[in-house]
Amino acid sequence: MPVVTLSASYGSGGSEVGPALGRRLGVAFVDRVVSPEVAHRLAEAESGSLFWRVIRSISPAGGLTAGSIHAASELDDRLTDREALEASLREAAAAGDVVILGRAGALALRDHPRALHVRLHGPAEARVFRAMEIQGIDEATARRRLRETDRARERFVRDIYGLDPTDPALYAMVLDGTVFDTRTCVELIATAALATT
Repeated sequence: MPVVTLSASYGSGGSEVGPALGRRLGVAFVDRVVSPEVAHRLAEAESGSLFWRVIRSISPAGGLTAGSIHAASELDDRLTDREALEASLREAAAAGDVVILGRAGALALRDHPRALHVRLHGPAEARVFRAMEIQGIDEATARRRLRETDRARERFVRDIYGLDPTDPALYAMVLDGTVFDTRTCVELIATAALATT
């Protein structure tokens, strides 16, 4: 079966669909870099260099190597981050079949012959209420996390690739995670993944 990359906007169910899809397919699962907690730290900091320092503070086990914070320029740092990100994802894909949530996987593995690229999205209002349900949080918290998390994840992809991660042209399949429940999303993606082998 192919490698599956899963891009998910906040509240679209990626945190549930990703691990469940890995279990359904019997393959490894690699989690995202920009969690709502990381996004909140970035929103509090909100400066270009601090954004990348926070991202680099994620351990190598999280999938990004630290690189040198003292590099000659921010552009050099971003190129290093992109190379490290792509190398870690190629290594995960080479090790065997895998589900990768976030990490700009659709872009990092865009040329991988067995990769199925999937996007979970949905209307912002519906994602607020889905997040409340999934995370057991109040509406104000869900709205704040949606703003912070969507912004941080989009910036992560834009800064590394100069592309919009919400562009449906980047994916073979786009699902509204606020219309379909986790089980249905998993079955739809698994069916597509198994059909591409």
